[in-house]
Amino acid sequence: MGQKVVVGMSGGVDSSVAAYLLKKQGYDVVGVTMQIWQDEEEAAKEESGGCCGLSAVDDARRVAEALDIPYYVMNFKKEFKENVMDYFVEEYLQGRTPNPCIACNRYVKWKSLLQRSLAIGADYIATGHYARVDQLPNGRYALRMSATAAKDQTYALYNLTQYQLAHTMMPVGEYTKDEIRKLAEEMQLPVAHKPDSQEICFIPDNDYAGFIDDAAKERVPKPGNFVTVDGEVIGRHKGITHYTVGQRKGLNLALGHPVFVTEIRPDTNEVVIGENEDVFSTVLTCTNLNFMSIEDLTESRKVLAKIRYSHRGELCLIERVDATTVKCTFDKPVRAVTPGQAVVFYEGEYVLGGGTIL
Repeated sequence: MGQKVVVGMSGGVDSSVAAYLLKKQGYDVVGVTMQIWQDEEEAAKEESGGCCGLSAVDDARRVAEALDIPYYVMNFKKEFKENVMDYFVEEYLQGRTPNPCIACNRYVKWKSLLQRSLAIGADYIATGHYARVDQLPNGRYALRMSATAAKDQTYALYNLTQYQLAHTMMPVGEYTKDEIRKLAEEMQLPVAHKPDSQEICFIPDNDYAGFIDDAAKERVPKPGNFVTVDGEVIGRHKGITHYTVGQRKGLNLALGHPVFVTEIRPDTNEVVIGENEDVFSTVLTCTNLNFMSIEDLTESRKVLAKIRYSHRGELCLIERVDATTVKCTFDKPVRAVTPGQAVVFYEGEYVLGGGTIL
């Protein structure tokens, strides 16, 4: 038998084809779905299944049967609640906009799943992400952008450690989405035409503020003032968890022209409102740094930086401020630099590293 690979199977077409490709390459493949939903009733209500809902187990099990590979469900409820759901709520309460998928990737899908997989004798874990893992000439492991820029998921994976990358396979990264669906059709996999999940898996109705209010209970932020940069009060907001930097819709401010959220101030319970040009900036700082293709940032360098998943990226100069902080100065202004989101640095096709925007 070849080396053992545990494939994280979400019940979607990408992870299903990842399992098929690895089996075809001669690996001893084991399928695993991570049980992360907290409440059976809530999960049962979930129609689309998200990426790890109850329907995911049914779909993944059927795929495993079709591929003739062993299949298990592993319970990661505790890890998911602590590292993803609690973090998500806490960040919003602090006036930041978190990225739960990045936290889930680093601390649940990789840290917890990898630990458990290695413990049962696996050599690697694999996922259906559109990214590639390469070992560079300097010996370090780095993510390389997928073969299809439209689906590239390296942004959400920038936080993986060298150890995690050394034990990771991402076979789907060599293909386009159309090619993956075609492979699934040829193999007659039951999920060949299953739509991609879009929403955050633990908030299937997309009501972030409702979820946070429910979880925060007595800590729910109270309504407060909308203010201009100069401090002029121009209206009342529903609570800071309802807003994010760059937001235009849902402000209910009749000022005669479009206005935008430019800052959230949890200390004073204020949401700052400005004009379109106020949403653009040329400098940001970031912390919680993780470097991939290099060991550390010892001198300033020019990179392409993405400040959100859908951002195409902009050239910037990155330089150390201190042991825990990096400053990024962009060639052109970027829109809605959002505290709590990730900024990810690229050199060519490779992820240099990244951090959390302050």
